[in-house]
Amino acid sequence: MVLYFLSKFLPLLILPLGLSIILLILYKFFKSKKFLYLALFLLFFFSNGITSGILWKYLETPWKRLSPTEVQKADAIVVLSGGGIHQISRGSRLYEWNDPDRYFAGLSLFMHKKSNNLIFTGGFNPLENNLTFEGNFYMKEAIQSGVPKENIFVTKPVKNTLDEVHEINKLLKDKINIGQPKVLLVTSAFHMTRASNIFKKNGTKVIEYPVDFKSRDIGFKFFINPLNWIPNSSHLSFSSIAIREILGRIIYNRL
Repeated sequence: MVLYFLSKFLPLLILPLGLSIILLILYKFFKSKKFLYLALFLLFFFSNGITSGILWKYLETPWKRLSPTEVQKADAIVVLSGGGIHQISRGSRLYEWNDPDRYFAGLSLFMHKKSNNLIFTGGFNPLENNLTFEGNFYMKEAIQSGVPKENIFVTKPVKNTLDEVHEINKLLKDKINIGQPKVLLVTSAFHMTRASNIFKKNGTKVIEYPVDFKSRDIGFKFFINPLNWIPNSSHLSFSSIAIREILGRIIYNRL
């Protein structure tokens, strides 16, 4: 649990908000205005829509949203955790979706008979142990939608993408008996490059099926839209998520 907390906390120190807070603390102690100006610059630069839009366009390139009829069949459809679920209230048995795109894409691929095996990963947050595993939630929903239980597989609990890849490969080998698998990989477009590369490094052939696109076309209208130049917390959040993903790509490429 400590390692999980550190993996989530330490990157915050070098993201725009965390770095700005550090700079403001330095300004408080050293009274040097360069720290103040740099903090203000970081907040302005990363909280406008131009910066966040360019970062997300970079992350989601070259992926395109596909129809299930456009992709080949595979040995398994793999839906990575990350859409997120949350309890309506403490003690409640009711859950709501944060973002169901990955789940519905996996379900659609199965209904289009792109594979007989539908795999969900058992994503969870150890700091919120009252939540059910995301994969188990998806499995229940898929069964209610008409997918036979024998065609659904859920990995053991996983905390990050590397865990997901290792557990999926174990499941493919031990339960589905596929030695050199080809999988239809379903995840968010901004996350696809990192996830696909890790699968390939571990010997799994991948057909990418990105979903959950958030970037927009970056053209003349994008740059002249005054709302894109006004700082706000939403743009800052999007920029921070993008920077964190870029850091993830750098770190995972060294593994």
